[in-house]
Amino acid sequence: MLTRTVVLALLAPLAVAAGQGHSMANHIVVPPGAIYTVADVEFMQGMIAHHAQAIVMSRMAAARNASPKLLKLAVKIDQSQIVEIRQMQDWLRAHGQTAPDTSSWRTMTMAGMLTTEQLKQLDDARGVEFDRLFLEYMIMHHEGALKMVEDLLKSPRAAQDVDVGVFAGDVVSVQTAEIGVMRQMLNQLPEK
Repeated sequence: MLTRTVVLALLAPLAVAAGQGHSMANHIVVPPGAIYTVADVEFMQGMIAHHAQAIVMSRMAAARNASPKLLKLAVKIDQSQIVEIRQMQDWLRAHGQTAPDTSSWRTMTMAGMLTTEQLKQLDDARGVEFDRLFLEYMIMHHEGALKMVEDLLKSPRAAQDVDVGVFAGDVVSVQTAEIGVMRQMLNQLPEK
């Protein structure tokens, strides 16, 4: 079973990198003339929590007899999202905003994030059952990230900052491609 201590230990290096606690300021102040918006800040803060939960999910794979192909995908998701979390934290700090640490996934909810019950189901699964649940849940999780980008782009003047715009575009291209790969993998699993 994935305990709170284990989850915190898995993400400790990123929490230390953030240099701050997981609680975010309730009020975002954007200086006059800034090219970024409140929506940009909220997107970056929310995506840190979103990515952190995907890392927790990915790190379950090795101990649950995931197939080698799924384990390879999980490691790729883990490694890429660690880098992206650091980039988002750096962007937020550079703009004088609160940069949540990776424990923020416990207190923030957004599209595609797993519930406590879904995380427990994934944690309890083994072998092919784990692969199936991981793929189903990670597809849902990635679709949630795409919804977050869609919502960002609907906000007036959002994603005009080059770093936010490029990051949002990368989320769409990478996670759309991964969804395609995961659907193929899901279709290749043996029938229940």
